[in-house]
Amino acid sequence: MRAATPFPPESPLGYSTHPNQPKPGTVYLVGAGPGDPELITLRGLRVLRRATVIVYDRLVHPELLDEAHPDAERIYVGKRPGHHYRIQDQINSILVARAREGHVVVRLKGGDPFVFGRGGEECEVLHDAGVPFEVVPGISSAVSVPAYAGIPVTHRDVSTAFTVVTGHTCDPEANDVDWAALARVGTLVILMGLGRIRQITRRLIEGGRPAETPVAVISRGTTAHQDVVEGTLVDIADRVAHVRPPATIVIGDVVSLRERIAWAAVAHSSDEPEQVAAGALEIATI
Repeated sequence: MRAATPFPPESPLGYSTHPNQPKPGTVYLVGAGPGDPELITLRGLRVLRRATVIVYDRLVHPELLDEAHPDAERIYVGKRPGHHYRIQDQINSILVARAREGHVVVRLKGGDPFVFGRGGEECEVLHDAGVPFEVVPGISSAVSVPAYAGIPVTHRDVSTAFTVVTGHTCDPEANDVDWAALARVGTLVILMGLGRIRQITRRLIEGGRPAETPVAVISRGTTAHQDVVEGTLVDIADRVAHVRPPATIVIGDVVSLRERIAWAAVAHSSDEPEQVAAGALEIATI
């Protein structure tokens, strides 16, 4: 039986002096960030290092798990299109049961727990079960991955607003999607939409978006293996035929700014790919 009390922090930053230390019997929904393990927040890292149980997703960088105590229980609950290692009800039951055993439970999610991450649903379950919880926000790929590609989602005189949708629920053939409205937004960011990109771009053009609108598809964003493919609404589907998910799609005139302000390719040019774990190639998209 693993310890049900928080592991002592081991950090030169002196986390043990923080007044809000992780508490036994509590679940912490922690956003792991968009891929680069250095983009987790200080609060997230502090809680992770004190956890006795870690329930983590497929898109969490392996280096973050190395930050946890070696004796912490690690429970994998990853999901991928068409295959769920554990269904959501099972994940909910694990969180409640481990917390009731007195553990410091970290629910480690890629990106931000409340951005297409089912964090709200899990909080409702914990509330109904009488289990204390805390949400530790993370950096969402919706804004950070474009930033690493040199694409600001807003820019004065170019786009003053942006909209984020998920490709999983944005069925191009569904009647409840207002494609004309999506076609009018300044910047459109689509997460988990690579598999439907041809249908999505077609419906946006039909909704009134100019066919020559710039588009960027960013795969493995914020990591040393980041790849960016640029095109337009009319040709991007053919250009990304070789790209594998997960990927972030950015549609709008802000994509053209990449020519002047792209920086990540230079910043990551000194990284050594062989030091990046294989699991890091599938990064967060939330």
